Amino acid sequence: MTMRERILAVIDGHEHDRVPFVNYQGIAAPDEEVWSLIGRENMGLIRWSAVHTTVSPNCSSESEELLLDGRRGLRTVLHTPAGDLTTERLYEPTFNTTAARKHYVTEPEDYQILLAHLRDTQVLDDPDHFSRDEQDLGEDGVPMVAAVRTPWQQLWVQWVSLEDLCLHIVDYPDLLEEVIAELTRIELDVFEAIHRACKQLPIRFVDMPDNITAPTIGLNNFRQYCLPLYQRLSEMLSDLEVKVFCHMDGDLKPLWGAIGESGLRGIDSFSPPPDNDTSAAEALSLWPEMRLFMNFPSSIHLAQPQAIYDATIEILEQGGRSGRLEIQVSENPPPGLWRTSYPQIVKAIRDFCG
Repeated sequence: MTMRERILAVIDGHEHDRVPFVNYQGIAAPDEEVWSLIGRENMGLIRWSAVHTTVSPNCSSESEELLLDGRRGLRTVLHTPAGDLTTERLYEPTFNTTAARKHYVTEPEDYQILLAHLRDTQVLDDPDHFSRDEQDLGEDGVPMVAAVRTPWQQLWVQWVSLEDLCLHIVDYPDLLEEVIAELTRIELDVFEAIHRACKQLPIRFVDMPDNITAPTIGLNNFRQYCLPLYQRLSEMLSDLEVKVFCHMDGDLKPLWGAIGESGLRGIDSFSPPPDNDTSAAEALSLWPEMRLFMNFPSSIHLAQPQAIYDATIEILEQGGRSGRLEIQVSENPPPGLWRTSYPQIVKAIRDFCG
C-alpha cells in the first residue's frame, strides 16, 4: 500500500497493512531529508489545505519586522473603516514561530474595530486549493481541509489574550455576544463552502483547527462555543460520508463526555501520556467511532533509542490493532532529534505489524 492509501484506510475504516507513520509536511526537516534516512515508503505527509478563502474588501493590513525588547519581532497593523488595531509578536529562534507580546484587542473599544473587520469579511469558494495540494502530494500523503477556529478559540488564539477575554466576557457580555455572533456567521459561511466542495471533490475528512486543551477552554465554554459547531458540520457532511476531525493537542479528560457527544469522528494531533492525560487505549474505548491521528509524544524524542522503540510498541499495543490509529508528528519535535527517534518509530511499526 502507498502512504496515501494507508492514511485513507484509517479514515474510511478499511483494512490496511500497517499503522501509518505521518508527518505534518516539513515539521521536522525537509521531507526529502527525512526520507533519505528512513525511506519514502515509511513516512507519509499531511498538508494543511482549504477549499475556501476570505476577503475583507474595505480592510487591509501591513506588517514590518523590527526589534522589540532587543528581540526580532513583527508588528502588524489592521486597518478597518472603524479604525486600526495593532499586534506585536516576538520570534523564538528555534522554530521561527511567534508569540504575541501585544494582542490586537486590549480594551473594550477595540472590539468595535474588530467588528468592523468581521462584518467586512466574506467567504469565497476556492476548491482549486485542495485539488492542487492533492495533485502535488500524489501517493505520499493527503491534504487536510481546514475550517476555521470556533469563536472562543479564535478570539484567544488570534485576537485577544486569554486573561483579557475572560475578564471582558464577564464585564461586557453583550459586546462579546455580538463579536461571537459575527465569528459564528463567518464560520457557518465556511461550512457552506466546505459542503459545496465535498459534493464535487474526493474529500474524505475535514479538520477543525481548534487546538483544544481542557484547562484553557473548560467544559462549559467547550459545550457552549465548540460543541454546537462540531455537531453542525458533522451533520452537514454525514450524507457525503465525510468525517469531521478536530485538532485537540492537549489535556482532554474533563471533556471526555462532551467529546463523545460532538459528532466528531477523528482527533488530529491527539496527544497521549506522558505529555498529556488521555491514553490511546482510553480514547479508543471511550469513542468507538473515533480515529486517532496521534502526535508521537514530543518528550519521547528526547529519550534513548531503546526507550523510543519501547514507547512506540506500547502505543501500538494500545491501538495498533484497532484500525483507527495513525502515529504522526504534528507538534514541533525537539530540533534534530528526529534522526534518532524516527528510525525507532518506523522499526517498531514494522516489527509490530509484521
